[in-house]
Amino acid sequence: MTTPKLHVKKGDSVIVIAGKDKGKKGKILKVFPKGNRVVVEGVNIVHRHTKPTQQLPQGGIVENEGSIHVSNVQLVCPRCNEASRTGKKVLDDGKKVRYCINCGEVVDK
Repeated sequence: MTTPKLHVKKGDSVIVIAGKDKGKKGKILKVFPKGNRVVVEGVNIVHRHTKPTQQLPQGGIVENEGSIHVSNVQLVCPRCNEASRTGKKVLDDGKKVRYCINCGEVVDK
């Protein structure tokens, strides 16, 4: 079974378009292609109650980012600085890249 292709990658700047964190912008920290999920910086904060350990002697409540479905995020174009859909095209040198539908700028470096 092959892993599905996603429209975003690790390190992309995205905006959340649905859910309780709608409108928040952040950077993608992790991508889980098999589950179609991504972890976005500062979005979907979950609280985990931890017992005291040697690494965390006081224990307590730890806040981490939870994953959200990839369909709830949209790429922010680096040139026009707006949320946009992406297309794929092949350059003259044979390299496959993503580009912004709004302004036509190549997103991949």
